[in-house]
Order: sequence, then C-alpha cells, then structure tokens
Amino acid sequence: MRKLLITSAALTLLTSIGTQASDLPGQGKTVKPIQSTITEETFQTLLVSRALEKLGYHVSDPEEVDYNVGYTSIAKGDATFMAVNWQPLQENMFDAAGGHSAFYREGHYVTGAAQGYLIDKKTAEQYHITNIEQLKDPKLAKLFDSNGDGRADLTGCTPGWGCDTVIAYQMKAYQLEQTVSNNQGNYAAMMADTITRFKQGKPILYYTWTPFWVSDVLKPGKEVVWLEVPFSADPQKTDTTLPNGKNYGFQVNNINIIANKQWAEKNPAAAKLFAEMKLPLADINAENAAMRAGQSSEADINRHVDGWIKSHQALFDHWVTSALH
Repeated sequence: MRKLLITSAALTLLTSIGTQASDLPGQGKTVKPIQSTITEETFQTLLVSRALEKLGYHVSDPEEVDYNVGYTSIAKGDATFMAVNWQPLQENMFDAAGGHSAFYREGHYVTGAAQGYLIDKKTAEQYHITNIEQLKDPKLAKLFDSNGDGRADLTGCTPGWGCDTVIAYQMKAYQLEQTVSNNQGNYAAMMADTITRFKQGKPILYYTWTPFWVSDVLKPGKEVVWLEVPFSADPQKTDTTLPNGKNYGFQVNNINIIANKQWAEKNPAAAKLFAEMKLPLADINAENAAMRAGQSSEADINRHVDGWIKSHQALFDHWVTSALH
C-alpha cells in the first residue's frame, strides 16, 4: 500500500502557551493514521497529522487501505485514527468493527456532505426528468445507454465504499434493475469515461458525493442536476428527506475523525483535538479541484495543507491550545 510523505515540522516552543516541547503530551509517542484509497482524502488526513505534531506526537505516513480494513485496523489498535468516517453512510462498518466500544468519536470534522444521483441538465430539461424512478420507462432509460444493451448505464461506485450497498438496495427498491445497469468498479476511471461522454454531448447518469472534485467539473445546476428519488430507501431504514422536502436518496452526512478508543482514553489531549477540529467542506472541494487540475503529487498536497494552515493560523493554533487545556 502506498505511503504518503509528510513534511514534519520540527517541534518548537509553542509561544502562545509557553509550553516546552519536552512537556508536550505526545512526546515519545507514535501515531499511525489511516485513510481510504481515495487520494483526495489525504488533505484532511494530513491536516490532523500536522495538529498532532504540534502536540508532540511523531506521526507516521498515512497508509491507504479499503474502508473495511481501516475500521478493523483502528479497532484492533493496529492504526490510531482515520479522518474520514462518514456518518451515517458507513455506520454499518463502524458498528461491525465494534462501534462505540471500540472507537472514540466526538464532534464533526466536516458537515454537509451530500450524495446522490445526477444527470446532464440538457437531457433533464429536454425529457423533463426530475426523479430517478422515471428511468423505469425503457425509452427514457435507453437515453443513458452507453454500451448498446438498451439499459441506462449508471456510473456507480467502487465496491466496499458503503455507497455500493445503498445503490444496490435502491435499484431494487425503485424497481430499476430491469432498465438500469449499476456499473461498479474503479470510480475515478468510470467518472473519466462519464466526463468524456458529457464533453461529447451525450447523456450521462452518475452517482457522486461532496466534498469531491466531480462537482467542480460537472457543476450541479449548471451542467448537471440532482435527481430526486420516489421515497426513502436506505438499508438502515432512515428517512432521507431533506428539510426542504426534497429527497435525493441519501442523508446529508457528517465526516468525523475516529480513533482507537483505548488510545484516545490514554491520550486526552489528542482526543480533545479530534473533537475540536472543524474543516469547511468548501475548502476540501477547492483543494480537490486543485488536485484534479494537476496539483496532485505528494509535494503538492503537502503544500496545500501548509498553505491552509498559514491562511487559518489563528484557528489552527486555537485547536492546539484548546487540546492542551
């Protein structure tokens, strides 16, 4: 598994609080972060790592693994934390690996993470498509056929992410299995094909989430539109209706930092830091868009993290100071 380079700042005097490096709570302790194989998650992971370094911890390079492996590794204590726990999307993985008895989870790192199905705006307006249930009509479904089998081709998600389970459940619940092909595989590769089709003026149907670069390339309301669903159909039996009455089939998620519970209990300053940190969703979208534009090397991502900290230095220092008190 690929490891990511972290440019570690030397531990210095925290002038704002007058604490010597030798007195910091993380002195002599190593932290092992973990994240999924989605490289766009690196930004928020490294930001947590930077803050932990200010508490005196030696933070290892993040390791990229499948989500299921990540949850299991943290629960066992083989890894320390993950900054990309999607709630409620991944609650089944969280619970299966031990839930609150195995994990520390307090506060929300990112809020307002939306998900759902979208189609190109041109086709939506031409055929008056507003709800995915309309694709039960073979004639409408065929508009999104990219391989000639007469069925709509939905760009789904990578198996094991959590969204795959929900999408499969909904295809059955909305009786779309006969007219829509739920294509699974490498999401980045599938979306590259989807964007190519869009640029060729062809209809597209895909699943995506925010924060992610896709919605910066295919902007909802401009190039594409969200599709509603006929009713809530979630494996966890939750109501996905939004406060405005619309229903896109997925609850708006929070993204949390989770850690091994025993480790968090032994490291209260780090635990407090995890609960304190808040990152605007728009900032992740902007960083992911920069990656999409070519700034995606390890050095680029580290530069993005350092740049964000410099631009939000007072907030970053507040997180560290609060964790130490």
